[in-house]
Amino acid sequence: MTLPGPPGVPPWLAALLNYCSRCGAPLAHGPIPNETRDRLACQNCGFIAYVNPRLVVSTLPVTPDGRLVLIRRGIEPGYGLWAQPGGFLEIDETAHEGAIRETLEETGYEVEPTDVVGVYTRPQAAVVVIAWAARVVGGQPATSEETLEVRAYAPDEIPWAELAFATTTWAIRDWVRLRHPTVGHPPATDDHARWPGGSA
Repeated sequence: MTLPGPPGVPPWLAALLNYCSRCGAPLAHGPIPNETRDRLACQNCGFIAYVNPRLVVSTLPVTPDGRLVLIRRGIEPGYGLWAQPGGFLEIDETAHEGAIRETLEETGYEVEPTDVVGVYTRPQAAVVVIAWAARVVGGQPATSEETLEVRAYAPDEIPWAELAFATTTWAIRDWVRLRHPTVGHPPATDDHARWPGGSA
């Protein structure tokens, strides 16, 4: 049986938060002493299950001739659509290191992140996404188990209608505004996301 999720927690995530990870007893949502908001807590051992977003680290890799490298995703969510390379930060790496690793794994390119283009939050997907602008400094384009295609786009060739995630649209739009202000881009909107649970 799935218990009702706490307010503000996406239903897909709430469905995973039924039992205490410490003792296995059911979790209950409600007021907790010394907490400023209701929390999920174990009535048996007192463990509080804080629900926090996951950190996604990504880059907007730029080739020496100024083209933006994107990947066509080979996994869900967003299968077959375009996104910037990126993924979840591992516990034993810095955010900077994670962005470099994810880019190499998904594109075959070695990159040098420069400045942060933006930090994007999607509560619906329980993620915070950091997007760095990055210079391609080595490697060759190569697909992986997660990518169907690696392609470099001129700023005026970006496939806006085929982008996988809201955060991809936001990050690329901000990159275009910063680096290529005369190039057209989609208007600002609250959410371009195509995919609900787990999407970025």
